[in-house]
Amino acid sequence: MNDLDDLVQSAEADFAQAATPAELENAKARYLGKAGRVTELLKGLITLAADEKKSRGAAINQVKQHVEAALVARRQSLADADLERQLQAEALDVSLPGRQRGRGGLHPVSRVIERIEAIFGSMGFEVADGPEIETDWTSFTALNNPENHPARSMQDTFYVDMKDAQGRWLNLRPHTSPMQVRFARAHARKYADCGAMPEIRVIAPGRTYRVDSDATHSPMFHQCEGLWIGENVSFKDLKVVFTDFCRSFFETDDLRLRFRPSFFPFTEPSAEIDIAFSSGPLKGQWLEVAGSGQVHPNVVRNFGLDPERYIGFAFGMGPDRLAMLRYGVNDLRLFFDNDLRFLAQFM
Repeated sequence: MNDLDDLVQSAEADFAQAATPAELENAKARYLGKAGRVTELLKGLITLAADEKKSRGAAINQVKQHVEAALVARRQSLADADLERQLQAEALDVSLPGRQRGRGGLHPVSRVIERIEAIFGSMGFEVADGPEIETDWTSFTALNNPENHPARSMQDTFYVDMKDAQGRWLNLRPHTSPMQVRFARAHARKYADCGAMPEIRVIAPGRTYRVDSDATHSPMFHQCEGLWIGENVSFKDLKVVFTDFCRSFFETDDLRLRFRPSFFPFTEPSAEIDIAFSSGPLKGQWLEVAGSGQVHPNVVRNFGLDPERYIGFAFGMGPDRLAMLRYGVNDLRLFFDNDLRFLAQFM
């Protein structure tokens, strides 16, 4: 049996010298492969007599079991060594401080919109919401801005290649005025059978879209429009409301407002609203913050109301621009770059 003992020792030595799984498989083939030494011994049993075949076969099977056991042991040894190397390479320094979750916060523009809603809410204004994909009628026609009117180029927007059930083209709303239209028409229907209709006092903040992009404009931006309609609402009310809003928003009474004549198809007369601070880095500079005016009779009529009876004002301002002024930011695009180094200042 010395030849069998030598075979086991030889296999154990070859397996021990294998430094990688590939080398170990090559060594296995020399002993347990189709032409391996153990396999050849088993093939040779066919030439032996029955009695010798039985005893010799048992001995060879025992040798095969020893070789297979040595192979399994070496495989496990190589696997353990590989795992140890990985653990050493990925070792953790338990003395380091743990990773903490970053503290989130509201986006600066969201903060500004919440502030706008709170201030106008204290004046009795409701907050309206509506779809961002609008019909051509609510975006333009209902606002006294008919098809092919040159004023539409002032609010060039993105169109959707589809129409609504009435065959009207759809677009990404260029302003939040459609929300005023929807709110006013719903309000008019609600009180159509009443002798008197409560005043419409609403603001409409939300995302809007126009083909525009530079340091002070973005293809996607935010707008907040306001509407106050009643039987005795004047331009004087607009001046009082917006002056109170600006002084509350910027937390200073040291602020002047200027209503500069302008043109908007949905208001007449119309005015741009400028503000000027009497102190600080923007001292003495007139800054445009909103557009406004008395609601045009055609728009009042499209609200479903009688323009001979109801009158009021509307305004529209950009929360993004107000955020720039409030926080001293000189490039609108910083609000939408998602740079946490910038946004973390407002958390």
